[in-house]
Amino acid sequence: MQSEKNPQDMFIPHFQKAFYHPRYWGVWLGVGAMAAMAYVPPALRDPFLGGLGRLAGKLAKGARRRARINLLYCLPELSLAEREKIIDDMFAAAPQSMVLMAELACRGSAKVLERVTWHNKEIVNELHAQEKNIIFLVPHGWALDIPAMLMAAEGHPMAAMFHNQKNLLTDYLWNRVRLRFGGRMHARNDGIKPFISSVRQGYWGYYLPDEDHGAEHSEFVDFFATYKATLPAIGRLMKVCRAEIVPLFPVYNGTTHRLDIFIRPPMYDLPTADDATIARRMNEEVELLVAPNPEQYTWILKLLKTRRPGEQEPYTRDELFPK
Repeated sequence: MQSEKNPQDMFIPHFQKAFYHPRYWGVWLGVGAMAAMAYVPPALRDPFLGGLGRLAGKLAKGARRRARINLLYCLPELSLAEREKIIDDMFAAAPQSMVLMAELACRGSAKVLERVTWHNKEIVNELHAQEKNIIFLVPHGWALDIPAMLMAAEGHPMAAMFHNQKNLLTDYLWNRVRLRFGGRMHARNDGIKPFISSVRQGYWGYYLPDEDHGAEHSEFVDFFATYKATLPAIGRLMKVCRAEIVPLFPVYNGTTHRLDIFIRPPMYDLPTADDATIARRMNEEVELLVAPNPEQYTWILKLLKTRRPGEQEPYTRDELFPK
């Protein structure tokens, strides 16, 4: 993805004339449909989007298989029917959350904020009053970008790291939406230093703790009923950024058409912990945030790809939910 950069190494998406090429017309059509749906009342659009998402979930064989495997490993105590319901509800939540993000981008924050409930926001307000640096620890959820956009709309400068999308137009549009109310986006390809610099300058950081970065720098620690290769980077970030780590997770309810943003107390127990403890604490916070609303989590990711030596990657096990 081509971009421009300012002196702070902020990623600035750059529009390309190639985006008018017919190969991108499908993306433009999809984006136009989402923008149009943003003007439909949520009470009308959410049932439609939920049904559309469930249908897509039946057809997306690969994504559904990954979700089935993840839930089998992570929540084996649930019956097959219970796990299938979580998956169906997850696919329903995906388009509902995405169109809410489109509504926020197209129509501004005022109308959306009428349907948002912050839980324990006084934690953030107190840290802000104390002029503390903040890094939000945010598990992968379908609505994960929305709290950052809302905080930016309230005047709090936000900084986040991201992976480029394979489709250049999708990458451009997605990041333009993320930057709708200001802030900084830092490409992971540029390393972590630009993100650190932004947080030290007072930007509130947005960090996703549950990506699989391989075994080299990760710790194998418990994750729900299994284990996961977890990068304990948040401990280093906390120290070098002189920041408080605040877990956060958004939950969109397609029945009430409201967004609940849950905030947990700062992770004050990290400064003296070793890497294994830090990694486990990160996963523990993910579990505490996700468990009450598992359908909001992106179970389609390859969360468990890296395994201990001698153990087969679950997604390559042909006997698990045969294709």
